[in-house]
Amino acid sequence: MTKLSISDAADKLGVSKEAIHNRIRRGSLQSVVEDGVKLVILSPNKSAQAKAANISGRKAASHTDERYYKLLEEQNAKLQQKVESLESETRSLRDQKEQMLIEEREKIEQIYKEKDEQLKNIINAISSKFILNTPPEEPLEVEIEHIQKEDSAQEKRLVALNKYLKSKDFSKKKRKEIKEAFKIRAQDDPRVIEIDKKYYIDLQKYDYSDFSL
Repeated sequence: MTKLSISDAADKLGVSKEAIHNRIRRGSLQSVVEDGVKLVILSPNKSAQAKAANISGRKAASHTDERYYKLLEEQNAKLQQKVESLESETRSLRDQKEQMLIEEREKIEQIYKEKDEQLKNIINAISSKFILNTPPEEPLEVEIEHIQKEDSAQEKRLVALNKYLKSKDFSKKKRKEIKEAFKIRAQDDPRVIEIDKKYYIDLQKYDYSDFSL
């Protein structure tokens, strides 16, 4: 039997002082008090067993730690693979999106280019037709004078619709119907002559029988 202080017993068994106190309280270690000092009683066999158990425990703990670290490393490796896979997919989607935007922009540019070409062709065609149809200066002046003369002659022939209707024996309802007909056909019928929002007729030039005149 060997009597050791708490500190020496802890060193001997390879544990902490708190562990020695706990063992004394549990009764797994015997102790005595001499001259006011608590001493731990250790037998050679118990000391050896305690050391062996302590070493075994440390080895087991070390083995457990190694397995835990290995598991963590494996999980980290899997997570890293997932991160790399996601990054690759993200890059691929971004590249696809950029390519789609480029293709759409090219399509829009091509559409506008074709529209511009069509517009240019239309303008050129109109300009060419205008140039070809433009008569020489002198005949143009003659034609203007002729048109002016025709307009003057037509003005003399024009009769206000209201005046003409009043001169005829039409009922009030009939006059209203005729005016409505003139109003409806004023936009597309050359016989309906509108001056200052008033309708005129040219009986010498046109036939108005379909207007019931």
